[in-house]
Amino acid sequence: MTEKNKNRNRNFHNLEGQYGLDYLELKNLNHVYWNPVTAVLYEHVIQRREGLLSHLGPMVVRTGTYTGRSPNDKFIVKEKSTQDLIAWGDVNRPFRPVQFDCLWKRMQAYLQGKDIFVQDSYIGSDPDHRVPLRVITEYAWQSLFARNMFNRILDTEELRHFIPEYTIVALPGFKAIPETDGTNSEAFIILNLAKKMVIIGGTSYAGEIKKSAFTLMNFLLPQKEVMPMHCSANVGPEGDTALFFGLSGTGKTTLSADPSRHLIGDDEHGWTDKGVFNFEGGCYAKVIRLSEEAEPEIYETTRRFGTILENVAIDTVTRRIDLDDASLTENTRASYPLTHLENIVPEAMGGHPRNIIFLTADAFGVLPPISRLTPEQAMYQFLLGYTAKVAGTERGITEPQATFSSCFGEPFMPMSPTVYARLLGRKIEEQGAHTWLVNTGWIGGPYGTGERISIKYTRALLNAALEGKLDDVEYSTDPVFGLSVPLSCPGVPSEILLPRNTWKDKNAYDEQAGKLAALFRKNFKKYESEVGEEVVAAGPKG
Repeated sequence: MTEKNKNRNRNFHNLEGQYGLDYLELKNLNHVYWNPVTAVLYEHVIQRREGLLSHLGPMVVRTGTYTGRSPNDKFIVKEKSTQDLIAWGDVNRPFRPVQFDCLWKRMQAYLQGKDIFVQDSYIGSDPDHRVPLRVITEYAWQSLFARNMFNRILDTEELRHFIPEYTIVALPGFKAIPETDGTNSEAFIILNLAKKMVIIGGTSYAGEIKKSAFTLMNFLLPQKEVMPMHCSANVGPEGDTALFFGLSGTGKTTLSADPSRHLIGDDEHGWTDKGVFNFEGGCYAKVIRLSEEAEPEIYETTRRFGTILENVAIDTVTRRIDLDDASLTENTRASYPLTHLENIVPEAMGGHPRNIIFLTADAFGVLPPISRLTPEQAMYQFLLGYTAKVAGTERGITEPQATFSSCFGEPFMPMSPTVYARLLGRKIEEQGAHTWLVNTGWIGGPYGTGERISIKYTRALLNAALEGKLDDVEYSTDPVFGLSVPLSCPGVPSEILLPRNTWKDKNAYDEQAGKLAALFRKNFKKYESEVGEEVVAAGPKG
């Protein structure tokens, strides 16, 4: 009798597919819960004391020591099929195949006698490019997370015939032994692209599951000439698609959630020869100090059944949550299906982007509130992935600090950033997309002296760009950064469009602009040998 048949009586859900777990060689499992629905998972979370049911229905969970991603604990197995494709280094750390095999054998032993939860789904809404994914977890709430974040299979017959291409196994209770396992700590996230597996252990932070799937897509899609992107996307009333790239704190989620436009997705997308598609079936929004007034749709999801709230404070008596409480972490999160939002594109797909927005929160106060980019400037800014941290956000930061993350998502890009930049540049040229750099940071001076640009003005600038109202206005070229800056925009005071004009001390502006330009040039040097002269020349002047 096969192990599958031995376990059949212990499979506590009727959505088991014909393709079982034999391929993973898991033995002596206790209960296997196949594709349990949200209500069933809620019952397990409560029964197993993995979380607390809060007022109005969200499930509140804790992730323990790890309240965010652990980049130093992420590895990719280095073997023949990947050794020449991966950009090995501090971001993509190599892991030996024999070490992976030994670690997986220990995980197999750990699972004997334990319950597991299985969710079968797809990464990607485009039927031509989606990847069949199986997520196996030891925690019920992480199974709900997978159900929220990936594309659900609602047809029971499709589930029964589902065959996974990739498998993610997440076991927070299993801890590595660095001295013998070759990891950096007890936590690990290891991608084995040859075996089509990801193993995660020692950390309960569910974002590792989401970003592992994203990393897979960032490896697979460029080989098919499909551009994977760390961005949000929406569609306007005229069917025009817009993309929003930006690092944390730049306003990507807020600005893409426009009531006049329909959301395709808030974080991960692909750009094919037909258009744009969302990788995910849900959102994983940061909710610390979330405002009902500023972001009413996202706020409402924190009051819905099916939402998971990670590390959000809760009164255990009244079961009321406190979104302003950062005592556990600043990185409080809400995971919810896209269907929790009303203003969405149901099929999670759109046409070719007409506009591409790069968002940056410039705490130096020297970048224009909006500027139009050439394709070469777009590749330059995409490779930089610039924003800035401000004083007080982290210990030791006393003045604005430039932060660079290539492709606006370097930790999840297994290939060289120039692979993605060239692909983006080619698609921009082919489709004639307009590209804009939008500064959601400071004007009139740096952080501490100037003031942050009003979101009212940022929205007006964005709307003008998306509606074509900036196409025929007069432009000026920024003398330091070489950017094309509109001199007028409906609903925005013209004096704030040229940042130097907003500074009382012009010499201080010149000094600060020169400082940031030097940082741009220094950071871009590592790409100069891999891109054309036109892209290098698209950087700051002088």
